[in-house]
Amino acid sequence: MKRSASLILAAAVAASPAAAWAQKFDGLAATPQMGWNSWNRFACDIDEKLIRETADAMVKTGLKDAGYQYINIDDCWHGARDEHGDIQPDPQRFPSGMKALADYVHARGLKLGIYSDVGDKTCGGRPGSRGHEYQDAKTYAAWGIDYLKYDWCESKGLSAVGAYTTMRDAIRAANRPILFSLCEWGDNKPWEWAPEVGHSWRTTGDIYPCWDCELSAGTYSRWGVMRILDMQAGLRKYAGPGHWNDMDMLEVGMGMTEDEDRSHFSIWAMLNSPLILGNDLRSMPESVKKIIGRREVIAINQDPLGVAALRFWKQGPVELWAKPLANDEWAFMVLNRGETALPLRYDWKQNVIDDQVFKHQLDFSKATWHWTDTWTGKTGDTSRRLDATVPAHGVVLLRLKKGA
Repeated sequence: MKRSASLILAAAVAASPAAAWAQKFDGLAATPQMGWNSWNRFACDIDEKLIRETADAMVKTGLKDAGYQYINIDDCWHGARDEHGDIQPDPQRFPSGMKALADYVHARGLKLGIYSDVGDKTCGGRPGSRGHEYQDAKTYAAWGIDYLKYDWCESKGLSAVGAYTTMRDAIRAANRPILFSLCEWGDNKPWEWAPEVGHSWRTTGDIYPCWDCELSAGTYSRWGVMRILDMQAGLRKYAGPGHWNDMDMLEVGMGMTEDEDRSHFSIWAMLNSPLILGNDLRSMPESVKKIIGRREVIAINQDPLGVAALRFWKQGPVELWAKPLANDEWAFMVLNRGETALPLRYDWKQNVIDDQVFKHQLDFSKATWHWTDTWTGKTGDTSRRLDATVPAHGVVLLRLKKGA
């Protein structure tokens, strides 16, 4: 049966010139995408004034210079479809239209993203793209859209592979490079098929701004940072440049402690998740700006090698993670999941880090490595024991470079 199905598929491709060349746009998301999304802070309470002010804030705060580039409008921007079936923005919330908004964002050196859904309705009850995929993609291209987050609500009876591939092909046919972000929640193991379809795929349900919790709504749950981290087990092998595991948007500045926010940001950086901010950029305190704008941590996420971190040691609440970087460098993270600060006395020579998936190995007995703490700027090397205090729900995140 499998062989027969393959022959049928091959025949279908051969018969369809469009299918033969349809593929996602290359050259996008060579490193995990960075930007902002409206949902976590504003949900449906959005309008063009908010989007313009957020774009201005992205520039004014220095976040654009730090690498953030996408301003993404999530659900509830939609109005009705017109007599031709073309989707329109809500005329009260977006009276100037999406083309004018895209022009405003582009004039600031940023890119504009938008949201839709595989079903007839979005999660917020607005018009979805089912049956209008090519029409909507053409509309987005005409507006100058650069990013599409594509959700999985109202998906009963749909094939995830089929639904997302259809929109991928529609984007390609519209002939505008649009980063395609699959928000499929990990229900159908997108890491196994999505690398050929989109530039990133959600691996879990929605995030919630807490350290280690589940917020149940009956039919679905939202997850804390540690719950989402644990759901990534076994997934690092599927991701790399142009195709990323997406652990959902960042909750930095949304109610957790500063230590928890630093840990959250560090974990997303180490595991190469897209860095999509969710807080209000127009009014954030300096403490939040320092976390999301920390270039030394961002550089770990944006490293061109594109290899996610592996956990190589765990004892009680303490975990050690390592991430190979370009130019034979490494990132090293100590994570304290516990409720109290813990002293760390780490002998670098006690572990050989062996990344069997991507074939990298690190043996501190063979060379001395110089390290820099990406959060504090403190320096040292591996010839001496690492002595530190790791806060409750906190991290120590080092960047290592081999000595002369």
